[in-house]
Amino acid sequence: MAEAGEQITIIAGDTEIKGEMRFEKSARIVGKFEGTISGKGELHVADGSLCKADIDAATVTVDGVVEGNISASSKVQLNAKAKVKGDIAAAKLVTAEGASIAGHISVGPDAGKGGAGGGGSSSNQNQPQRGGNPNAQSGKPEPVGAK
Repeated sequence: MAEAGEQITIIAGDTEIKGEMRFEKSARIVGKFEGTISGKGELHVADGSLCKADIDAATVTVDGVVEGNISASSKVQLNAKAKVKGDIAAAKLVTAEGASIAGHISVGPDAGKGGAGGGGSSSNQNQPQRGGNPNAQSGKPEPVGAK
């Protein structure tokens, strides 16, 4: 995770924090955190931890549970025990077998820049509906015997 000699912020397994966390280099949540998290470096949500927060960081690695939106300018990595309930927006997404996601996903070079859950361009409201009446979107009545 972090290079030798680099400072890491750790929220220990017996710790619960509510509020706002900001970090520069690296942070690791082993306990419970509720609120918002923003950082320029890497966040690791460890196995057995619970993070009820909207997260914005360069890289986010999840082994525990995240309930909130994740936005990463570089990468989101969901390992086998990861559980995410929220939207994910990231330049890259790596998902291991066994990880679970309940939310919308936006991946690509511009995805992590706007934040998750912001109602970005991933909407499909301009796409035609499958099946049914192709004229329904335009408000035109369906011709009799059209099928």
